[in-house]
Amino acid sequence: MFTAEQLRKQNIAEYLLYMWQIEDLIRANDCDIEKIKANVIPSYGVDADNSAELTNWFADLIDMMRAEDVMKTGHLQINKNVIINLVDLHTMLLRSTKYPGYGAEFYRTLPFIVELRARAGENKSGEIETCFNALYGILLLRMQHKEISKQTLEAVTQITKFVSTLAHYYHKDKISPLFDKEDYDNL
Repeated sequence: MFTAEQLRKQNIAEYLLYMWQIEDLIRANDCDIEKIKANVIPSYGVDADNSAELTNWFADLIDMMRAEDVMKTGHLQINKNVIINLVDLHTMLLRSTKYPGYGAEFYRTLPFIVELRARAGENKSGEIETCFNALYGILLLRMQHKEISKQTLEAVTQITKFVSTLAHYYHKDKISPLFDKEDYDNL
């Protein structure tokens, strides 16, 4: 919770990857708050008050996962909403002539996205979600100490640059909107 709040303010991309990791952590503990209390909460090294707050946060996430039927796979709506917001901003940035560097970064990344989608047989996810799926997949491979091919690392390096650029514009947009509300209404 504390990490999530900080990441959400500082870097939306890291926040989303962290939240996906939290979803998997909850699943690994069978969506059981008692297991979370025993196996996860102590690793945060917080005092009793913060421990109770953290436990409540995990319990709320577990309740949401049950209500949204994502206990086995999938993502919480709160996390899907982040993707939706990023896709909306991405669309606006691509349409705008004010941010040509963003479009250039995206088009440098697009061949990697297309290749990843083809290899995964993934047609349902959009480009932004595909990027996050790739980054999360690499995160999991690294956690498992598995070898990552040079070609995959090249793709992930470019995807990371692109997602970082998008996250940068997201942060700027939160501070001072890059576009008018009418621009978003016309998506």
